[in-house]
Amino acid sequence: MSIDINLEQANQELQGKTPEQIVEWALAKAENPIITTNFRPYESAILHLIAKQRPDITVLWVDSGYNTDATYKFANKLIKDLNLNVVTYIPQQTRAHRDVTLGGIPGVDDAKHEEFTEQVKLEPFRRALAELKPDVWFNAIRQDQTEFRQGLDVLSQSKDGVLKVAPLFYKNDKDLDAYLEENNLPNEFDYFDPTKVEEHRECGLHTQL
Repeated sequence: MSIDINLEQANQELQGKTPEQIVEWALAKAENPIITTNFRPYESAILHLIAKQRPDITVLWVDSGYNTDATYKFANKLIKDLNLNVVTYIPQQTRAHRDVTLGGIPGVDDAKHEEFTEQVKLEPFRRALAELKPDVWFNAIRQDQTEFRQGLDVLSQSKDGVLKVAPLFYKNDKDLDAYLEENNLPNEFDYFDPTKVEEHRECGLHTQL
């Protein structure tokens, strides 16, 4: 599914709009929207922001199996507190099998890291998008997170033409701290993404899909 849209014109139209207005704009165009989450720090902001306008929206969680105990507890709390409609996708290989085959989590300079990322994140995401068939994909990417994202905008498109919407794109940690406090939302920082390892590194999700 795809939405016929002029990205440049639409991004200009959304300049200066609040995150709430961006969500409202996108939901008005969507027939089958989803939001993706990994329950990393500040994810409660994007989940609350969208769920308050569309409580039944499909929340896609690709669980790599490598999250910290704190992240799993945080996810359980948010899912319950916000009554999220979560659909979980997992890798086709077990962690135990992968640990033997790849020797644990390969470092970013290891030739096996690309295969690791494919197994635990990219393949499950492609499978999820193919089965869920969304036309709008809400995500929590922000301009200040990586060099690659500095060249994006609120709206972009996936390789398959799905409209990707980042309502918090121009927000920073201070803005989100205020949003969490205002809405009495939890946060959690004991988070680790084995496909990224380094904070300002892309894992491939937003560069390849």
